[in-house]
Amino acid sequence: MASNARAEFVDVVIVGGGAAGLSLAHRLARTGTGDFVVVQPSHGPLRPPERTWCHWAEGPDEFEGAVSASWERLRVRGLDGSAVVSDPSPMTYRMIRSGAFEELVHRGLAGHPQARLVRGAVHGIRQYPGGAEVVCTLAEGGRLALHGRYVFDSRPLPFLPPARTVLLQHFRGWFVRTASDRFDPGVADLMDFRVPQPRHGLAFGYVLPLAPDHALVEYTEFSREPLTSAGYGAALRHYAGRVLRLGPYSVVAEEQGVIPMTDARFPRRVGPSVYRIGAAGGATRPATGYTFSAVQRQSRDIAAALRAGGGEIVPPPYSRRALAMDAVLLRGIDAGRIDGPAFFTDLFRTVPGERLLRFLDGRTTPREEFAIGLRTPIAPMLRTAAELPFLRRRTRPGAIGAPRPEENPR
Repeated sequence: MASNARAEFVDVVIVGGGAAGLSLAHRLARTGTGDFVVVQPSHGPLRPPERTWCHWAEGPDEFEGAVSASWERLRVRGLDGSAVVSDPSPMTYRMIRSGAFEELVHRGLAGHPQARLVRGAVHGIRQYPGGAEVVCTLAEGGRLALHGRYVFDSRPLPFLPPARTVLLQHFRGWFVRTASDRFDPGVADLMDFRVPQPRHGLAFGYVLPLAPDHALVEYTEFSREPLTSAGYGAALRHYAGRVLRLGPYSVVAEEQGVIPMTDARFPRRVGPSVYRIGAAGGATRPATGYTFSAVQRQSRDIAAALRAGGGEIVPPPYSRRALAMDAVLLRGIDAGRIDGPAFFTDLFRTVPGERLLRFLDGRTTPREEFAIGLRTPIAPMLRTAAELPFLRRRTRPGAIGAPRPEENPR
């Protein structure tokens, strides 16, 4: 036990209060699995800025109160400007802001007799027979040692596990207001390839309209390295001004992120009683970067396993088939064999919207996946699939998660 630390004993300790940690807490509270504590960073440098999470779902769900916008139609624009509009009904594409999501979950936890939220910084997790100890410094001062039968750690990994392929989905987004109506609130632009393409990987714009004069406008790349801050600014100004032709606009908020897209294997169990969840536990879809839907499946599976008192506590978020297909696609794009803009544009053009979203979410059948595979560039995919078993997994030097600093700061 940590010296000079007050000790508490619970069934479950959840480390981290992002999408994965709060989703699991929400699920445990709904299923009545046992008493649990969520350790969440207090306001300060350890607390991440507000973020946007997007996913697709059918009908109203338990997080409806945190949904800030939704779209019934999705659009992809090719390099030549041609538009493919998809209707994925009965699914809709939804935006959740992290602040609203946190508020919704916290309200639910506040009225739950077996739930507790602790504000503080975690210093370490120590295993011992039958459980684990989480030591943290509380926001109000003092140290607390939480002892749980199970510990679920949702903190981001500082380094990626060894991988054959690592691309980064890196982006900066502006919430803009325009002087006149420039957006169609009924259509979300998932990929707009009318931007200069990098020599390696692919780039696209992303537009989520919130009102005719208000939208989230992002510039995104799938490539090996992030841009400089000036690089993102230049790319966004070009997209907003030259491509979207927004006219006068103001930036009211900004967000930025880096998501690893990799065939690395993420261990979900790191000790007898300690598990990783969320992106650290492999919940990010390697070929798209989407995470939120898989986090919900992961949370439901964990709650069911704990309630049943056994079995695989944290099942894989995606099937082996899905991960194998993603590994081929990532390697093909990284090697330059697969034209990324053409690949994604053709998928949206030839595959029904609802089926494509289930495919991107890893919820299609083998028969459906075979049919979708026939609509991809077969020769480059087969060549890449044959190559993968002979490639070594390597550790990527350096941490993941931040853009590069300015090369020539002034």
